[in-house]
Amino acid sequence: MQRALDIDRSRFADWYQAVVRDADMAESSPVRGAMVIKPWGYGVWEQIQQELDRRIKATGHENCYFPMFIPLSFIAKEAQHVEGFAKEMAVVTHHRLKNIDGKLQPDPDAKLEEPLVVRPTSETIIGDAFARWVRSHRDLPLLINQWANVVRWEMRPRLFLRTTEFLWQEGHTAHASEGEAIEETRRMLEVYRAFAEDYLAIPVIAGEKPENERFPGALNTYSIEAMMQDGKALQAGTSHFLGTHFAEAQNIRFQDEAGSLTFCNTTSWGVSTRLIGGVIMTHGDDDGLRLPPAIAPKQIVVVPMLRDKVEDAEVLKYCDELVGMLSGERIFGQPLRVHLDIKKTKPTDKRWNWVRRGAPLILEIGPRDAASGQVTYMRRDALRDGDRVKSITKPRQEFLEDVVQLLAEIQAGLYAEAKARLDGNIKEGVTDWKYLEDYFAGDDEEFKGWLKVSWSRPSGPDLEAVETMLKELKLTIRNAPLQQPQSFARCLFTGRAGVEEILIGRAY
Repeated sequence: MQRALDIDRSRFADWYQAVVRDADMAESSPVRGAMVIKPWGYGVWEQIQQELDRRIKATGHENCYFPMFIPLSFIAKEAQHVEGFAKEMAVVTHHRLKNIDGKLQPDPDAKLEEPLVVRPTSETIIGDAFARWVRSHRDLPLLINQWANVVRWEMRPRLFLRTTEFLWQEGHTAHASEGEAIEETRRMLEVYRAFAEDYLAIPVIAGEKPENERFPGALNTYSIEAMMQDGKALQAGTSHFLGTHFAEAQNIRFQDEAGSLTFCNTTSWGVSTRLIGGVIMTHGDDDGLRLPPAIAPKQIVVVPMLRDKVEDAEVLKYCDELVGMLSGERIFGQPLRVHLDIKKTKPTDKRWNWVRRGAPLILEIGPRDAASGQVTYMRRDALRDGDRVKSITKPRQEFLEDVVQLLAEIQAGLYAEAKARLDGNIKEGVTDWKYLEDYFAGDDEEFKGWLKVSWSRPSGPDLEAVETMLKELKLTIRNAPLQQPQSFARCLFTGRAGVEEILIGRAY
């Protein structure tokens, strides 16, 4: 059997694009930088969305929806916000087209009185609504979430990782006190951490971003960082404490119990379809995608081995019965998602189609299986035996009794594999800048992993100097992990007393 991919993972960028293509996840669209998410890729997003939506609602948040067009004046009210997103904003200036000299062009008479920004994020327009909705301390906390698309003009697109338009969830909240807002920020960070690890099988490190990496206008930004198979970091989710900055810009005030008008403290937090890119780069192998069962659109695929013979009818009948029995089982709080593939193609082509797509369990049922009441299957997480993925045969009843445990083992195994990679590729105890330079020298596509070093949390010109030093090596500070040691070495950059440890690496 040939491998589904002819690209070695050492050529990681090419390998990634090949997995997205061969797993039928997405394709580039006629709009530069934007993507078409195909049914299998969108099926993964639906599983992510449904489970994360359940977890968000469990923390007391409600869903709503806001317009994708934002008046430019709203965004201009928050100077840091404008500066942070100015180069990425798409702007609508006209509301009509006109045929001029045989060409459709914006009608000069249809110019908008005020330009509209296509939503890059919704803090400003939601803040405008909060200013109307909040009157008293009794209206707080105000906890909302929306599932939407956003546009950030991307110059170097890569499917799922960086696209001009992408899908996401963005939460926005308002609170009576700074302490409550900070607690909310950290609570949602923990929701993301648990979701990534428990559901996506992606181990992450939760921590706070340095000052220069904060969300525009935020006082504190927290992230979960995941290590991909090429050693680079992927920022998989962020949660921001915004203080009263946006409240002051949008006049979000409430009457406290003493009768005084006070500005709210606000937060925002979000994850996007970038998570799908993270799943691919964390779990994929030489044959393509490997999906954790929790997010696989089809957890079990039944492939009848049909040969245009009289036995085919019995094979199909047996497969139908098997699908019915499996559909009655539950895992991760939901019924098993089972699919019977009856396309008119060769069984071997069907099998490799599902191997490339990463279906966790692929059942190959032939006349012998139907006649003897057994099940032959392959686990997508299994290692190869030469050029073959090992098949396993069990009596049907034994398989039915084991199937839920098999899927749970696949989920846990993918996480354990990724966790070992993360833990084994973070170097600690680095106190010498020359070591850091030598470690990251050479080809930036070579696997490097991350370094954990002490720093003094410099600011102003000192922080700018650190940023310049790292930029020359194509490095960034990922975050300062929430779990910190009791004592610190001297700052790697300034030589001053260290106050926390940070993670440094290359990133997407």
